Amino acid sequence: MRRLAASVLARGSLPILSRLDPERAHDLGLAGLRLLQPWWPVPQVPARLSVRCLGLDFAHPLGLAAGFDKNGDYLDALGALGFSHVELGTVTPRPQPGNPKPRMFRVPATGALVNRMGFNNKGVDHLVVQLARSRYQGIRGISIGKNFDTPIESAEADYVACLRKVYAHADYIAVNVSSPNTARLRELQGRDGLERIVGALMQERLQLKVRHEKHVPLLVKIAPNLDPEQVASLAAALRSLEVEGVIATNTSTDLSSLGAAWPEAHRGGLSGAPLHPLSLRVISQLRAELGPDFPIIGVGGIVSAEHASASLGAGANLVQIYTGFAYRGNRLVQEILDALGSPPS
Repeated sequence: MRRLAASVLARGSLPILSRLDPERAHDLGLAGLRLLQPWWPVPQVPARLSVRCLGLDFAHPLGLAAGFDKNGDYLDALGALGFSHVELGTVTPRPQPGNPKPRMFRVPATGALVNRMGFNNKGVDHLVVQLARSRYQGIRGISIGKNFDTPIESAEADYVACLRKVYAHADYIAVNVSSPNTARLRELQGRDGLERIVGALMQERLQLKVRHEKHVPLLVKIAPNLDPEQVASLAAALRSLEVEGVIATNTSTDLSSLGAAWPEAHRGGLSGAPLHPLSLRVISQLRAELGPDFPIIGVGGIVSAEHASASLGAGANLVQIYTGFAYRGNRLVQEILDALGSPPS
């Protein structure tokens, strides 16, 4: 009975939270989930949904994207909702406040969010403490980035510093070179930038692998605003650099779907339903370019079970949600898991 009450209370709170400032609602929602965690119903997922990917065993394909819990403060509470994997971060070597508020904006008519958060986080040392305390048994991904005031020419030092500190606690590590809210960061998606960042991380991983007696896969998270030639070039770079996977995609800088009246002061990265076609296009081309065995995590605009199925059908091995979860809460998690678990017609 208490578990049923917890589920009803969580769902009933969404209309109230939707009336608050989006960032404030996000923080309150996470705090509420942590309070309800002891009574949350344990999801039952068929064993046949398990996925072997990146050398890891995922209970099913559905995970939570980076950005929802940047600091690992709510990992256990979010994990209790049934995600097979939770990607934390993006984390930076030093704590930073991010961009000035307000910096998150709802677009309910289109099921979208626009954010210009700017890698606000408590720093990698805080995240490591939270990871050491966590009891979450699912797959832990950690997204790493650079501090806003680190020159782009020196970015590899920040990525390596984060890698060293999170390595022992991570199941996979995502290299975020595609956020639109840190100046010049997307320049690192070019071949020269990727070679510099990923090359330094690969060298450091050789030592960490011996020290910690474990191999942690490295993935690169890419932007949706890439033309076919850029996607092809990036796919070739991923292959040659021997990273283990790609996450497609981050938020979009194209806000044309919001109309000309969208305020300049509210510009940032677009997520939610309007992003899904862009993400699907990139996933499909990556699968064609990279072949059948290269791991792809599909993220971007998955706000329904149909969207999740489409991303998997386009070639993703795993999928992640963010904005759809912000709008719909655990109903979306259950809807996707139910759809994935339904026998084929």
